[in-house]
Amino acid sequence: MESSRQSPTDDEWTPVTVWGLSGYVAAALLILWQTHSGERWVFLLDNANLAFHEAGHPLFGQLSDRLTVYGGTLGQLMFPLAAVFSFHRQRAALSFAFCVLWLGENLFNISVYMADARVQLLPLVGNGEHDWTEIFSRWGVLDWDTGIAGLVRMAGWMLVVGAGGWLWSRHTAEH
Repeated sequence: MESSRQSPTDDEWTPVTVWGLSGYVAAALLILWQTHSGERWVFLLDNANLAFHEAGHPLFGQLSDRLTVYGGTLGQLMFPLAAVFSFHRQRAALSFAFCVLWLGENLFNISVYMADARVQLLPLVGNGEHDWTEIFSRWGVLDWDTGIAGLVRMAGWMLVVGAGGWLWSRHTAEH
């Protein structure tokens, strides 16, 4: 049986207004400033990310004890990725871009945690075990913690800037 709903095309995205684009740029600049200043913590997003991170440990731990340590980061990424896919399906351009921004900001946060794997200076929640020290040790790449963190940070930048560029191109194509 064929579905009556046809798959959306690229032209069916919601329009990007100048106000929406301006809001994205303002939010992105604020997030970039906060994540790259001394604080490196975006209150609303990172408190939510921390909750998702901590919930991910027992959630993925139900699947396997070995997955427990990965569960934090997987839980932290699962929510913005689900939102990205949901808004992509709905072709809600601005919401999609803001969720990509959230995902990119999440990668900034994760990269800070990764870069701390050897020195372990960050205050940790829970029992004080450092996820990325364990993960990088398992993989035999603990000495590469800051290099891998730099790549993850670069991926975050690419998402934030890429989503902004995509919004800009959608806005200019519509006007």
